[in-house]
Amino acid sequence: MNRPFSVGDWIRSPDKDIEGVVEKIGWRFVSLRRFDKRALYVPNATFTTVSLENPSRMTHRRIYETIALRYEDANAVLAIVNDINQALEQDEEIDSNEVILVYFDTHGASTLNLMVYCYCVTTQWAKYLEVKQQVLLRCHEIIQKHGAQVAVPSSNLRLPDGVEVLSKDALQDSKNKDGS
Repeated sequence: MNRPFSVGDWIRSPDKDIEGVVEKIGWRFVSLRRFDKRALYVPNATFTTVSLENPSRMTHRRIYETIALRYEDANAVLAIVNDINQALEQDEEIDSNEVILVYFDTHGASTLNLMVYCYCVTTQWAKYLEVKQQVLLRCHEIIQKHGAQVAVPSSNLRLPDGVEVLSKDALQDSKNKDGS
């Protein structure tokens, strides 16, 4: 009676393993086609007891990413945030009537984390992926323009005074001399 979906809609339930495109709505069951192309038949009674999402009826797709910068680039963070925000505001593929958030969000263990949050005007999956890719590449260009770098996972090892660190070559030479 409420018609939460129609033939051709992509539906999913966070409560059950139900996801696919509606192919047929019958008296006893709904026929779905999963994304791996398998058929799924769901008894109509199931829809009275589960939550249901209908992504086919979404108005936008959201981009929500964390971009990690090095601590060495702390002085450039504000300029980077402002430039990314401005780039998103000017991007025709991003809906500037929806919320656009670009902020220095958290201190990571070895990173300064920026939050990038906005909505694409498209709902088509392939077009969304293209827009998201362009947004991320533009973020990298802006970061590089400011002489900063995206952080890569790293860790520091602090050795007690007096401990000598050998290079790989020196270690090999040491092994060759004593035969071990």
